[in-house]
Amino acid sequence: MVIRHINEKDDYSAVRNIYEKSWKFAYKGIIPQDYLDNIPKEKWGGNILKNGRTEIGAFEGDKIVGTASFCPSRWDNFSSCGEIVTIYLLPEYIGRGIGSELLKACIAELELLGFTSILIWVLEDNYRARHFYENHGFVNTEDHMSSEIGGKVLQEVMYIRRK
Repeated sequence: MVIRHINEKDDYSAVRNIYEKSWKFAYKGIIPQDYLDNIPKEKWGGNILKNGRTEIGAFEGDKIVGTASFCPSRWDNFSSCGEIVTIYLLPEYIGRGIGSELLKACIAELELLGFTSILIWVLEDNYRARHFYENHGFVNTEDHMSSEIGGKVLQEVMYIRRK
């Protein structure tokens, strides 16, 4: 497996497919199913290579099986932090260590940019993801924000990792 930056030569539809399948798997029972089932194909992964984010992918041969994105924090009150915005895998690749490798790559690049604290927002009910980040040294800050997704108000909790 190779982890590298996604660029304009890569197949964005394959990246969008990872977003779609990952959301439908990870957020089943958290985000309303009707919403998940009706997001237009072109809306998945709409911020690829936009908004100052760096997007990386995990490739098995020519096939992209996971993706992650990071940037300087998007939140003014956490401007000294780096932020991991996304980590998504095709569901059949979960549990193979690929998410851990993507996370490590994000952390390494953010540290090269000078960030000693890295944050990530996680849906409060996404216990699998919360456990994953806790196992990788991220600590629940108890900071919360509300987001409405599919007509349902969801809570997100912030995790932070300090070097």
